[in-house]
Amino acid sequence: MPFVHFLKNYFSTNKKHGSRDRKQIAQLCYCWFRLGYACREMVAEERLLLALYLCSEEPNPLLAALHEEWNEKASLPLGEKISCLQLTIFPWTDLLSEGIEAEAFSASHLVQPDLFLRIRPGYKKSIIRKLEQLTTPFRIDGENTLRLPNGFKVEDHFEMNKEVVVQDLNSQRIGEMIDLVSKDLVGREDVRIWDCCAASGGKTMLAFDRMPGITFTVTDIRSSILQNLIQRFKQAGIYSYDGFVADLSLTSAKQIGERYNLLPLQDLIIADVPCTGSGTWGRNPEQLYYFNASSINDYSALQKKIISNAIPKLMPGGYFLYITCSVFRSENEENVQFLEENFNLELISSRTLKGYDQKADTMFSALLKSHL
Repeated sequence: MPFVHFLKNYFSTNKKHGSRDRKQIAQLCYCWFRLGYACREMVAEERLLLALYLCSEEPNPLLAALHEEWNEKASLPLGEKISCLQLTIFPWTDLLSEGIEAEAFSASHLVQPDLFLRIRPGYKKSIIRKLEQLTTPFRIDGENTLRLPNGFKVEDHFEMNKEVVVQDLNSQRIGEMIDLVSKDLVGREDVRIWDCCAASGGKTMLAFDRMPGITFTVTDIRSSILQNLIQRFKQAGIYSYDGFVADLSLTSAKQIGERYNLLPLQDLIIADVPCTGSGTWGRNPEQLYYFNASSINDYSALQKKIISNAIPKLMPGGYFLYITCSVFRSENEENVQFLEENFNLELISSRTLKGYDQKADTMFSALLKSHL
């Protein structure tokens, strides 16, 4: 269970906590998790205060009462606060993808990422007008990306999925890869796109807004996920699609199912595969705290099964877009190498989308093309 849901259940059961208590308890718990693997040998109370000090950007009443010296330094830049401490927050630096700065990535777990929205086509002016009437600070990153502070109640001000989509900065940047494909596909007849691990449908919606009118197929492993996706598509005004449950980790096409077998060849397959989620641990620091490195190989093997069952549905000359929110090489570059070595694919572009210096998620994407 994600910790945010655990907390919600805890507070609903323990009514004795007022709003200030709930906020303080949540802050302390998340600070504790953000220290990751650092200082686990410390006495719990000391570790908690150290975590609060490092994660605080301004003086804190609890620090003022229990560690006045740290409280006076709370507003110092994070780099200065950790410079004299030897902290191993993220211990798997030798497994990182190429180009990721280990020290900066590790330190980023002490900072809560921002909230990002993608403005859907036709709504930019009205969205900005609404925001200007509010006191909430905001920033426009790129053409249609909104950066907002965490805690902003999106649903109180905008029509979800119709006007805006909650989508991380680098998840939105996957659109740059889709644009490389759209130049080739737009204008063709009967273009087909399959989002084979659709989850909440964010990548499908992103592709739809860049290539409206194209036929989409969405699949995922659970029917409940697809039901949520259908609701989001309805809100977004997307109706030209087909969807069905498909477990691409199974051994044979017969096991995956008849609808998979009947699926025609696709011009673009989007594979945003299940992964460790290590690029998103700034949002979910409990996953960092409890992570077992043995699962990296498990996910890598799962990803190979999924893409091996997806590739047979790719049209000659078609595109395969591989995506993870992982920072581990074995889930990223090594799986791209697997694709090149085992299938008739040529790598067009691959990118590690760094978010740790942007208060955003870190992701990996690779676009490959099938030879004719």
